[in-house]
Amino acid sequence: MSEAPVTVRFAPSPTGRIHIGNARTALINWLFARKTGGRFLLRFDDTDAERSREEYAEAIARDLAWLGIVPDLVERQSARAERHRAAADRLRASGRLYACYETPDELERRRKRQLARGLPPVYDRAGLGLGDDEKRALEAEGRRPHWRFRLSNDAPDGGIGHRDVAWDDLVLGRRSIDLGSLSDPVLVREDGTYLYTLPSVVDDIELGVTHVIRGDDHVANTAVQIDLFEALGGPVPVFGHHNRLTTASGEGLSKRLGSLSVGALREAGYEPMAVASLAVLIGTSDAVEPAPDLDALAETFDLSHVSHSSARFDPDDIGLLNARLLHAMPYEAAAERLAGLGIGGGAEFWETVRANITRFAEAADWWRVVTGPVAPVVEAEDRAFLATARELLPPEPWDAETWAMWTGAVKAATGRKGKALFLPLRRALTGRDDGPELKRLLPLIGYRNTTDRLS
Repeated sequence: MSEAPVTVRFAPSPTGRIHIGNARTALINWLFARKTGGRFLLRFDDTDAERSREEYAEAIARDLAWLGIVPDLVERQSARAERHRAAADRLRASGRLYACYETPDELERRRKRQLARGLPPVYDRAGLGLGDDEKRALEAEGRRPHWRFRLSNDAPDGGIGHRDVAWDDLVLGRRSIDLGSLSDPVLVREDGTYLYTLPSVVDDIELGVTHVIRGDDHVANTAVQIDLFEALGGPVPVFGHHNRLTTASGEGLSKRLGSLSVGALREAGYEPMAVASLAVLIGTSDAVEPAPDLDALAETFDLSHVSHSSARFDPDDIGLLNARLLHAMPYEAAAERLAGLGIGGGAEFWETVRANITRFAEAADWWRVVTGPVAPVVEAEDRAFLATARELLPPEPWDAETWAMWTGAVKAATGRKGKALFLPLRRALTGRDDGPELKRLLPLIGYRNTTDRLS
């Protein structure tokens, strides 16, 4: 029997825009699928009907597409409610899902008593001891049950025992958690809605997910989920827990940090591969270099290179990678985008200005410098100098040698040299103190614009 193809999933809740940390998880899964010839599933965990919004789901899909991620399959948990109910019914029938009636206050008081007695604050499975008459009496009081999953750590005497659940983590190596240190988790709320764990495991089984790669904040959940996979008779996937990103000041990322959302980074003009390269490579032993595309990033990325400690994300680093990508971008990759901005000049223009931009849209600023109008910056003491320079302009056609020939003549006529020679000319021609080499920019500006700006 052949092995199932590698299948990974990214499962965001559509309750807000995804941030750079979410993008890290999505990209790592995508790269793993590409490297192994597997499938990538986008599953919207939208069982929270009050907070889930269609516009957020659409925005997440748009953000992923911008990064270059095109799912092989898109699913919504809300469309699979019958499958979740059927799984819950099977667990009830097998005695693995049982009704509990405690209020949050009662549970908190019980937890404090256990701590005071030096006992671990785990749920004592009191719900298992309730008879039918007791349940009816509690429901007559207006209470409704929540449902807990009975972990497979029964002691020989029927009490709570110990069972180590171990797995080989793709990032962290061998890991083990004692189920006896955990409370039986609530899977179904009083109102009948499900917490994250049950729908996630059911869908992972039925959609054929073979590898679950996610942030290391989920490590503590893994033993419970493995136990639930086994209780439902499904194959247990391979788990991998990568380190999470924090802000530059060490705070955890959240959807409320709108400035770090993928959509905000896109709107700020960053290149998708600058965002992807930083999101993936930060917090690894690999150098943070801008990859030209996801295929190239997949070739170098390895989960074994991921650090076990969190990584600080500094938005300034995106700017540095963004500039490096643009500086190396060939004209063929830029041509269509330049045309979309109404920029001409062909390869000569792009190769002249690309080293002076940090975001692609800045190329339009330099096109305006080339075509005008430009407000020349002219100091009073330079007016006579610029008039002389205008008189010494050589006739067209101009090429890369024109600048040196012209400034040589101006130097001979005026005696100026160095900054006193070049800066007034740059300011008059471009309105700026710095920018691309004028020997390349001057032929693009042309004779007519140059004479106008020196007037």
